[in-house]
Amino acid sequence: MGNLTNLQELYIDTNQLTGSIPSSFALNKNNLSGFIPASFGNLTSLTILLLYENKLFGPIPEELGKLQLLIFLELSQNQLNGSIPSSFANLSNLETLFRRDNQLSGPIPQESGNFMNLLTLELDINQFTGELPQNVCKGGVLEDFIANDNHFRGPIPTGLKNCNSLERNMLTGNISEDFGVYPSLDYVGLSDNDFYGEISPKWALYNNLSSLLIAGNNITGRIPAELGNSVQLQSLDFSSNHLVGEIPKELTRLTSLSRLILSGNQLSGGIPREFGSFSNLEYLDLSRNRLSQFIPETIGDMLKLHYLNLSSNNFSLRIPAQIGELAQLTDLDLSHNMLSGEIPTQFQSLQSLSTLSISYNNLSGNITNFNELRGLVYVDIAHNELQGPIPDVPAFRNASIQALEGNEGLCGNISGLKPCNLSKKGHYKLLYAIMFPLLGAAVLSIAILALFFGFKRQRKDAGQESESSMDNANLFAISSFDGKLLYSEIKSATKTFSSQCCIGKGGHGNVYRVELSSGDIVAVKKVHPLHSDEVRAAKEFQNEVMALIVVRHQNIVKFYGFCWSAEHSFLVYKYLERGSLATNLRNEQAAKEMDWDKRVNMIKGVAHAC
Repeated sequence: MGNLTNLQELYIDTNQLTGSIPSSFALNKNNLSGFIPASFGNLTSLTILLLYENKLFGPIPEELGKLQLLIFLELSQNQLNGSIPSSFANLSNLETLFRRDNQLSGPIPQESGNFMNLLTLELDINQFTGELPQNVCKGGVLEDFIANDNHFRGPIPTGLKNCNSLERNMLTGNISEDFGVYPSLDYVGLSDNDFYGEISPKWALYNNLSSLLIAGNNITGRIPAELGNSVQLQSLDFSSNHLVGEIPKELTRLTSLSRLILSGNQLSGGIPREFGSFSNLEYLDLSRNRLSQFIPETIGDMLKLHYLNLSSNNFSLRIPAQIGELAQLTDLDLSHNMLSGEIPTQFQSLQSLSTLSISYNNLSGNITNFNELRGLVYVDIAHNELQGPIPDVPAFRNASIQALEGNEGLCGNISGLKPCNLSKKGHYKLLYAIMFPLLGAAVLSIAILALFFGFKRQRKDAGQESESSMDNANLFAISSFDGKLLYSEIKSATKTFSSQCCIGKGGHGNVYRVELSSGDIVAVKKVHPLHSDEVRAAKEFQNEVMALIVVRHQNIVKFYGFCWSAEHSFLVYKYLERGSLATNLRNEQAAKEMDWDKRVNMIKGVAHAC
C-alpha cells in the first residue's frame, strides 16, 4: 500500500484490503490524529508498520498482537497512553520496536524477554514503572536498549550490549558488583538514578566504550587510575556523586576525550599539569569540588575548549595568562575561588567569549581589557577588588548591580554604582573642576571642565637623565594650579585651535604646539567633536583617558592631563621636539638612526607597558 501522505485522520477499513494485503504500512510524519484502528490486526501479512511523528492518541490496540510476522514497529512521537498490550508477547519476530516519546505507562511485560531477535528497543520519555525485564537481553542480540526518562525501579538487566541509556529513572544496585563485563559495550548512560558503590577498575576492560555517564548517583570512593587505559573514551561524566581523592593524572592519556565532567564531588588536590594533553577536549567542568593550589598554565594547551568551569573550589594565586589562548572559549566560570592579582591582558583575545563569571575572588586592577570583548552577553564580576570605569560593551551595559557589586573601585553610569570621576588613588589627583550649565533645546545639561595631572613619579638614579622642566614647573604644582587659567592660555596660544597653529593631523584629532606664559611647552591634541550620544561619548572619552593614565613607558609619550567641555575637548602631552615615531620613520635620515634592534626593543617595550 506504500507510503500515504497528507492524511489528516487515520481511519482505515481493513475489510476492503482482503486479497491485496500489504506487507508494509508507512503513515509516518503525516500529522495524523485519532486512534490506531483495531482493524490493523487484520493485516496479518504486515512486516513493517510505521506510525511515528503523528498526533495519534489513546491506547495501543490489543489486536496488534496478531501481526506475528511484524519485524519493525515504530510508534514514537505521538500521544499514545495506557500500557503495553500483553498480546505483544506473540510478536516473536520483532527486531526493532520504538515506543519512545509518548505517554505510555505501567510495567513492561516480562514476556518481552521472548523477543529472541530483538536488536533495538527504545522506551524512553514515557511514564513506565516497575522493574525492567531481567531477560530482555535473553536473545543475546539486543544492541540498542534505551529506557531513560521513565520511572523504572530495581536493578539493571544483565547481558547488556552496545548502546544502553537508562538515565533519569530510579534504578538501583551496586555499580561495582551488579554490572558485568561486556567487551562490546560502547555506550553506558546510568545518570540520575540511585546506584551506589565504587567505580570499579573493570570499566577499563570495555574496549569499545566511548561514553561512560554515571552522574547524579550515590557513587563513592576514588576515580580509578585504570580508566586511563580506555583510550577510546570520548565522554566521561561522574558529576554529582560523592567521589573523593585527587584527579588521576592517568586520565590525561584519554586523548580522544571531548567532554570531562567531574563537578559536584569532593575531589581534592590540584589539576594535574598533564591536562594540557587533552588536545581534543571541548567541555571541562570541575566545579563544586575541593580542588586547590593554582590553575596550571598548561590549561591553555586545550585549544578546542569552548566550555571551562572551575568555580566553587579553592584555587588561589593568579589567573594564568594562557587562558587567553583559548580562542574558541564561549563560557568561562572561575567564580567562588581565592584567585588574586589582575585579570590577564590576554583575556582581550577571547573574542568568542559570551559568558564570563569571576565573582567572589580577590581579583584587583582595572577591567579595561573587556572593552575588546564585544561578543560578551553575560558577565558577573561581583565581590572582588576591581576598580575603574565599567567597559562600554553590551554585557556590562545590561548587567545588574548584583553582577557588579562588592567592588568599591568600580564606577559607571549604572544604577547602584558611583559615577566615574576618573580619579585613581596613588596615581593622579583631581586638581580642578568647574561645572557650568548650558541651556539647549529647553533642556538643562551640565558640561564638565576638568583637568587632571599625574603625580606618580618614579625616582631616578643619579646617573639617569632628569625629566624636562615641564615635570617641575610651578604651573603644574598643586599649590599653584589654576585649571581655568590654563584652559584660557591654551585657547589663546592656539588662537582657539586655528589651523594656522596645527602641527599634525590624525583620524581622531589635530595636534598643536602650545607655549605657555611660564615658558613651558606642551603638545595639545584637540579631539574631533563627539557624537550626539552624550553618555556614550563620555564613556569613550573616559576610557581613552584611563588607558593613557595606566600605560606608562619610556617609549610612550608622557600624558599630563585632559579637558572635556561642551566647547572644546583635548588631551595634553609632553612635547617632543623631534616629533612622533611616525614623523621620524618618514624622515630618511631619522629612520636610519633608528636601526632594527632599536625598533624591535621598542616594540617589546610597548607590549609590556603597564
